[in-house]
Amino acid sequence: MKKSRKKILNIIIVVILVVVLMVGGFAAYGNYQMSKIPGLSFKDCLNYTLKGNDNAVITVGIIKDGQATYTVYGKDGVEIPQAEHTYEIGSLTKTFTAALIEKAIIEEKINLDDTIDKYLDMPVGNTYPTIEQLLTHTSGYKAYYFELPMIGNFFGRRNDFCGITDDMLLERLSKVSVANKIQKFNYSNFGYATLGLILEGVYGKDYTTLVNVFTSDELGLENTHISDKQGDLKKYWDWNAGDAYLSAGGLTSTISDMLDYAQLQLSGEGIFASCHDSLAVINASTNAHKTMDINMDEIGAGWIIDRDNDIIWHNGGTGDYNCYLGFSPKTETAVVILSNLAPNYRIPATVMGVKLMKQYLEQ
Repeated sequence: MKKSRKKILNIIIVVILVVVLMVGGFAAYGNYQMSKIPGLSFKDCLNYTLKGNDNAVITVGIIKDGQATYTVYGKDGVEIPQAEHTYEIGSLTKTFTAALIEKAIIEEKINLDDTIDKYLDMPVGNTYPTIEQLLTHTSGYKAYYFELPMIGNFFGRRNDFCGITDDMLLERLSKVSVANKIQKFNYSNFGYATLGLILEGVYGKDYTTLVNVFTSDELGLENTHISDKQGDLKKYWDWNAGDAYLSAGGLTSTISDMLDYAQLQLSGEGIFASCHDSLAVINASTNAHKTMDINMDEIGAGWIIDRDNDIIWHNGGTGDYNCYLGFSPKTETAVVILSNLAPNYRIPATVMGVKLMKQYLEQ
């Protein structure tokens, strides 16, 4: 019996060692592969990401010398016919939410320095962040807070934030007190969900109505709206009507709309005149970011500012989509990359986008 137990124990130890070695081997291999990326060109990255994938569709748009063009790529990086595919743009939604906040500021409905309890019915005694802190991810709020719908979403393989209502968000906000000062940068979907809730309060309309009217009637982006899962590329996130996190990542769009949106950023007029002004120095680039020359030096109204490369940018990612929009007002150059691949699939749009932006800026 003792020999049998010892044999079983030895087998378990061997299995554990093999697993550890395998994990270590995969990690080393992954690091080795990652080390190659800085030396790759944009086209190298694109071809590698699309290699052997029959379902991949990556659309790349460029604004240069006043001209907007785009190319659609499929399996193995081959150019395929131009088409207006519908992509989830994930956290690029936050730049629209920030623009709506800027609109409310211009209309004197909101003040950047106000704390959120001026607009939301919050308990007395807690400390709440300002609008500016929410815009710049310096509020002290976590990326998100656990809510019960997340359990069903996990087992149902749905969007984590599906079914989290305004009431749940308000309840959570009432229980979280943050320090009465600007916090270290911490990217927060929860913070932008809160901004959406505030917009609903000051305008008396739900976020979906607000942003859909804003994109179509005010910005002229007819194909940019809260997801209705009606696009051509499939695997869109599930959302319920009125979900609180829609303002953090609920929009879908097309390449023509995103190029028009990029042009609006380059023009820097109206609402966008101050969206790119620095509101906080964040120095949030990780070592991995720096290796890829992706810099997060400062932040404006949602937009990340890369001082080293003179790029203002934001990206987005959902379960099966990722994207990037970067622009340089000084050179009037912009790049948009929309992908129907998961953010962790091979090389993401952000890495490719920075490479392409630098390629055009260096010309």
